[in-house]
Amino acid sequence: MSREEKFMMAGGCAVRVSDTQRGDCTVVLLHGYLESLDVWDGFTELLAPQVRVVAVDLPGHGISEVKGEVHTMEFMADTVHAAMEALGVGRAVVVGHSMGGYVALEMLRKYPETLAGLVLLHSTPNADSEKKREDRLREIRLVEGGKKELIARSFPHVGFAPQNRERLAWAVEELADQIALTEDAGIVAVLRGLAGRRDLNDAMRACGVPQLMLFGRYDEYVTAEVADEVIRSHPQARAVWLENSGHMGFVEEPAEVAGVLLSFVREVCGDASQPGVQNL
Repeated sequence: MSREEKFMMAGGCAVRVSDTQRGDCTVVLLHGYLESLDVWDGFTELLAPQVRVVAVDLPGHGISEVKGEVHTMEFMADTVHAAMEALGVGRAVVVGHSMGGYVALEMLRKYPETLAGLVLLHSTPNADSEKKREDRLREIRLVEGGKKELIARSFPHVGFAPQNRERLAWAVEELADQIALTEDAGIVAVLRGLAGRRDLNDAMRACGVPQLMLFGRYDEYVTAEVADEVIRSHPQARAVWLENSGHMGFVEEPAEVAGVLLSFVREVCGDASQPGVQNL
């Protein structure tokens, strides 16, 4: 697989991007909180033979720039949109994992003409609950108090289904290492942006862009109960259950997720997507 990785200016923010450069259809991959574009490496190999794959280190993550004290989802969406323009990507299927889904939804709201399709991977259009906002503020206090290592030790393994944690111990370790390398200022800026994000359920329902949602049966962040409610609220979207995944389905069940995604890409390129619920 041939892939170019480089830094570029995107809307005034310096970001790292990865681009396989070849393919009639383009998939843009947006990582989650405390991740980087590196989290997509294995998954990209499954997609690249059939589509062009672009991945971005979102501002404040990986080795992209920290830009100010608050990274709103709108700001990150603007940055991704600018990166797509700089890469000559007019339209793409945008895939957002967790926080990346929130960014993708802001792109849907602001730049619907650039989305051939929207894929929410373990993500929802819901705003933070009051409890979740309090959790974000608690994390900010930990980071500002020099205790980021507590997050690195406690956060990564929760993203995986219990039955997958031993098998994927290497992935848990890689996520812990990524957290340790993420700039404190970037974590704080993103947490502030997450706590203040808007509810985008209405925007998602009102938009005619084809939509796909994937949820893990063992997800401790987007629980099955929450996912069921989102599915009921969005009959216009196709929903897929990953029966053996937690919050990291593209790592836990990569072949299954890649198969569903590539099928969706083929359909939206042919304008033939259909809503429904599917179990894997």
